[in-house]
Amino acid sequence: MSHIDIQSTTGRAAQHPRALAPDNLVLTIILSVLGAIIGIQLLASLGITPSTSLIGALAAMALARIPLSFFRGFRSIHAQNLAQTSISSATFGAANTLFLPIGIPFLFGLPNMIQPMLIGVSLALLLDAWLLYRMFNTPAFPAKSPWPPGVAAAEAIKAGDKGGKQAKTLLAGLGFGVAGAFMGLPMSAFGVALIAGLASMVAFASGLLIRGYSLPLFDLEISAMYIPHGMMIGAGLVALWQVGRVVMSSHGEAKASKSAEDGLDQDGAARLGRSLRIGGIGYLLIALLLAFGTGIYTGMSVPLLIGFLVFAAVAAFVHELIVGIAAMHSGWFPAFAVALITLIIGILIGFPPEALVVLAGFSAATGPAFADMGYDLKTGYMLRGDGADPAFELEGRKQQLIAGMIGFACAIVVVLLSYQSFFDQGMTAPINAAYVAAINAGMSPDTAVNLLIWAIPGAILQFLGGSGRQIGILFATGLLINFPPAGWMVATGVLCRLVYLRLAGADRRDQMEVFAGGVIAGDALYSFFSSGFRAFGK
Repeated sequence: MSHIDIQSTTGRAAQHPRALAPDNLVLTIILSVLGAIIGIQLLASLGITPSTSLIGALAAMALARIPLSFFRGFRSIHAQNLAQTSISSATFGAANTLFLPIGIPFLFGLPNMIQPMLIGVSLALLLDAWLLYRMFNTPAFPAKSPWPPGVAAAEAIKAGDKGGKQAKTLLAGLGFGVAGAFMGLPMSAFGVALIAGLASMVAFASGLLIRGYSLPLFDLEISAMYIPHGMMIGAGLVALWQVGRVVMSSHGEAKASKSAEDGLDQDGAARLGRSLRIGGIGYLLIALLLAFGTGIYTGMSVPLLIGFLVFAAVAAFVHELIVGIAAMHSGWFPAFAVALITLIIGILIGFPPEALVVLAGFSAATGPAFADMGYDLKTGYMLRGDGADPAFELEGRKQQLIAGMIGFACAIVVVLLSYQSFFDQGMTAPINAAYVAAINAGMSPDTAVNLLIWAIPGAILQFLGGSGRQIGILFATGLLINFPPAGWMVATGVLCRLVYLRLAGADRRDQMEVFAGGVIAGDALYSFFSSGFRAFGK
């Protein structure tokens, strides 16, 4: 039985609820299977993967109201945190990390590659989540960074536990988010702008608006010119250098003292370095497994095969870091687009088509689970008192990892049992068609020139903004998303934020963040249920 003697909201008590306790384990498995099914269905039918995090928390809250001793443990906000972690992990894991990649060889007419690909991306999924667990609250991925969906889930759980003024503020935000979403507005973009870093949000909004209006206003199709892709390559390389710089300069007592002042884990910088090394080796081994498991090694010379293995491992790692950084600062992550960038570079290098299929699937598999685990750990961090009790925080983080791994295991089983029925109906992730089309079309030398040219301003932006603001990554993220309403909502959110803080004062920032959490939660809940009705009604 999970422990229920934990004080609400502050999170301090003798012991954190156990993910493997019977009540938590049963709920985790049920929610994970449900989340995996929902994720695959929505991705295949609508091309989206909704956030199911709050659904898990609400399910635990509802069970806590049942007057049976078995359900009493769900009164704990930490048990609710485990529930939301498991269903969210299963949803993103099944849809984005497993089902999407194996659809690429299916569409390309290589059915013999599907199962080896599933094995490889399953390993990548588990490594992805473990790496974020290891890197969370290190200098590269601080717990105090925005992680907006994580804030939304935490505020919803706290409000349900405490009630009072905070609950009213959250409900107001929730209603505002639902109303805006009902009118077709991307309310999560507005909510994120109230929480995330100001400079990164200005960069994000600028990218979104430039992408949205470059064609109608200036007759420039920047995507066809590979401007967003080049900018992201340049920004991504500088971001990778910035992470490496943090690792290299992380030794000494002064650094440890600064980490403590910033609220980072005491061994954060050292743990980041070890995780990067382990992750690099892990991705290299998975690339090796994919190369030999799918048989693509037979179509390449030894030097080309070695080049493929190294490039695939590095690309997967860089993809993961870029997606994680974008998700941490904006709540949006351009996983599909960054995987397409990897594919474009692979085409320019000259890898054979079968190898490009594996490369596209492998790179697409890394990132989504990494980012989603970051959201969940941010939720837990807030519920456990923002690191006030380091031992309790680390124990809770460990239990969340276990809950997430259970979710991923359920996702692997669900995808294994269901993918053939989807493929028999011709249903795959819509983005897969773009990957296959890119492989079939190939790339011209002009593409390489454009990528190189536009990588320079992307690198400069990222360098000038620094690792704390990540304006290069966020600007390129905006350029990759053709959705101008999101740009206007981010810009509106930034303006409202400045006006509110000017009128109310910085000491009222917490109220604004609670309201923002409600807005994001309202948008997520409306999107989840409306998408579900459309997908399952087909």
